[in-house]
Amino acid sequence: MSNDLLNGIISDIEKQIDTLDTTPEMENVWEVFYLWDWVAKVSGLRNVAYNELVEFESGWVWIALNLEEHYVWIVILSWFKSIKEWEKVNCTGKTLEVPVWEWLIWRVVDALWNAIDGLWEIKSNINYPIERVATWVMDRKSVHQPLQTGIKALDALVPVGRWQRELIIWDRQTWKTQVAIDAILNQKWQDVICVYVAIGQKEWKVARVVEELRNRWAMDYTIVVSAWASSPASMQYLAPYAWCAMAEYFMFNGKHSLIVYDDLSKQANAYREMSLLLRRPPGREAYPWDVFYLHSRLLERSSKLNDELGAGSMTALPIIETQAWDVSAYIPTNVISITDGQIFLESDLFNAGQKPAINVWLSVSRVWGSAQIKAMKKVSGTLKLDLAQYRELAAFSQFASDLDAATRKQLERGKRMMELLKQWVFEPITVEKQVASIYAWSKWYLDNIDVSKIKKVEKELYLALDDEKIILESISKDKEIKEETEKKLIDLINKIVELNK
Repeated sequence: MSNDLLNGIISDIEKQIDTLDTTPEMENVWEVFYLWDWVAKVSGLRNVAYNELVEFESGWVWIALNLEEHYVWIVILSWFKSIKEWEKVNCTGKTLEVPVWEWLIWRVVDALWNAIDGLWEIKSNINYPIERVATWVMDRKSVHQPLQTGIKALDALVPVGRWQRELIIWDRQTWKTQVAIDAILNQKWQDVICVYVAIGQKEWKVARVVEELRNRWAMDYTIVVSAWASSPASMQYLAPYAWCAMAEYFMFNGKHSLIVYDDLSKQANAYREMSLLLRRPPGREAYPWDVFYLHSRLLERSSKLNDELGAGSMTALPIIETQAWDVSAYIPTNVISITDGQIFLESDLFNAGQKPAINVWLSVSRVWGSAQIKAMKKVSGTLKLDLAQYRELAAFSQFASDLDAATRKQLERGKRMMELLKQWVFEPITVEKQVASIYAWSKWYLDNIDVSKIKKVEKELYLALDDEKIILESISKDKEIKEETEKKLIDLINKIVELNK
């Protein structure tokens, strides 16, 4: 072999050696070395992000929540038993998204959008991330439209506006869920799509709610989501975020949505359980330090978009359960500070037969008249003050042996108003009929009616209004009581009152 040929071969080898990439390739491949109670601990971390989806070798994809220096904590949402120790795990570079679509209306699903109503599989080509930064304040519009709940005590005393976040709070067995369900039933002709998220509820309770909604044709505009009490804590934590994205989908498409979180205290408990399993340091009442952010970043997503963005809205009715009337506990005070108003339900009123048992002293709406039509604003202007004065006088009169005529008269009027505000379950009342009944009380027409006959008079008034549709149509169209309509309403009330004296 000639020297020239040998030198050429050596030169080629040297070039190949010089261009050889000897840098080791770093892959995001981990190994599970700890597995317990729906949590996996994984070593071999490479560039994973918080809340990023990771894929297990068995095919399941779940969420990375705790990022430590040498390992990562993964939260398992389902199929926990299919994951094994020393299983390989890969990064995906994606965050969790949920399918959104109008065809999900009428369905009952779980937190991972799996159908649990026995019907066909859910598929969609549109996905929304479960975590999203709330709409910028300059893209929003102030409250100017009421969201009628069909509950007299709410629409008159604690009105809810579209995009408002109105908290329903008190102890168990005070009809908190019932108030929210009645609000859903009243949206039948209001062009509002509803999402009911049951968090940590018993299966029979959710089944009963679904059955009532179906019987009243409310499922035609409602999606029911259930993270049952038997579901892992991770599912109960995830459910509100996943289906807030669903309500946002309607909002961003120029529609109006109402989402009920029943209830967020159970979500906070699930998040506390997850945090303790992830070895996060506990704070007050063993909750992690970011439990306030847990609810604030969820509720702040409710908004009313401006006209340029389609004028859609998302209204939230979060529910919180207190323990022994302790409103000053950690989670209740957190959510109260986030919301735009609170509906306090009182156990003593409930046990006394006043349903819904709304405490007019504590309940508040921070938008007030902005969430009421002019007619309702006019007839209920002093109602809250009158009821508060009645409650105070009623408490005082228990210890008084002799009352003056003015005090007795005020007590009698208060009794009739309390009776008028009583409302049975699954019976939402249109705002036009509410205006008529409260008008009859505010103008002193019911003062000579026996308290035991108030509900009978109210029912007869509603039936008469159904016959005299021109009165309801006028209030509905004008949003106020015109002089001509008022005369007709007075004549109708007088006829009914005369028959029941």
